[in-house]
Amino acid sequence: MSIGLITMVTDKIKTNSRSTGRATLADVARHAGVSAITVSRALKKPDMVTDKLRTKINESVKVLGYIPNQAARSLASSESKIISVLFPSLSNSVFSSVLNGIHDTLTPAGYKLLLTNTHYSVLQEEELMDTILEQSPDGIILTGIDQSEETRKRLSNTGIPIVQIMELTDDPIDINVGLSHFDAGYEMTNHLFKQNYKHIGFVGARMDSRSQRRLEGYRQSLIDHNLDPDIYTQTNMSNTSFQVGADLMDKLISGHPEIDAIFCSNDDLAAGAIFECQRQGIKVPQELAIAGFNDLEFASAITPSLTSVATPRYDMGQKSAQCLLDRIQDKPCPVQIDVGFSISKREST
Repeated sequence: MSIGLITMVTDKIKTNSRSTGRATLADVARHAGVSAITVSRALKKPDMVTDKLRTKINESVKVLGYIPNQAARSLASSESKIISVLFPSLSNSVFSSVLNGIHDTLTPAGYKLLLTNTHYSVLQEEELMDTILEQSPDGIILTGIDQSEETRKRLSNTGIPIVQIMELTDDPIDINVGLSHFDAGYEMTNHLFKQNYKHIGFVGARMDSRSQRRLEGYRQSLIDHNLDPDIYTQTNMSNTSFQVGADLMDKLISGHPEIDAIFCSNDDLAAGAIFECQRQGIKVPQELAIAGFNDLEFASAITPSLTSVATPRYDMGQKSAQCLLDRIQDKPCPVQIDVGFSISKREST
């Protein structure tokens, strides 16, 4: 997948350009021996010039390191063709599926994606807003619903479409596309009860807002079954990994050997728990059932295959991007879209 990336350029270009040190459209025109209007036409509408002329201009652009003035373009056309996307992690495969859906919808429409990593920090997200808004994006896609009051206020006043994804909220900034992590946690725990497991634990790491809501769903299911919701819970704030899943599972069952099922807040933790069971000779699911969340690709490939909450991440990306396009084009768009979830029932439970 190739995504248009917008980068900051700091090296000054050694040309007869303005005092900024940045090559200008006029510099490219002089180098190519054509008019500035011809260069502008070749860059904006390449089909309007001959192949030979377009190649010549592109070579001058490359030699001079010319970067189009995005701000000037935005003022002239009232649009930047940029969509800013804020993710808490750029390495988490959960978000890569969402990004694919966004990319496959926006790129054919002529938009570039400006990706930003907030590192799961509401404060960092707030601090990044100045940089993001300076790019004059035509729309912004935010992960989650827990933005700071300052961020909400600033975004509400931008006048551009804003989509909050991954979760559902009754009070969106603008548009909301996601699912209820509380309901998903509740339904997965109920599924384990329906499988006749009696002592169900919960394992979670990092415990961002979505993991917290999955935990709340788990707790509510236990309450509805007249059980103490706090006995069989093991969490920490570490980054999730197979090893963390193994360690948390081992710690939980060491203190509570009666546990017969564990709901993990994501698939990485669940896989780690399964691997640790295999290391210890614990049979899954005969002695201990394991369930995960997100239904990542490996969930159906490991042995035993992993029961998990399936979340339509690609579809979520597509729908959020389409909402932005609709709003930019003054077409109607729902304020909220619930993409739902399902339980992928496999061997581990």
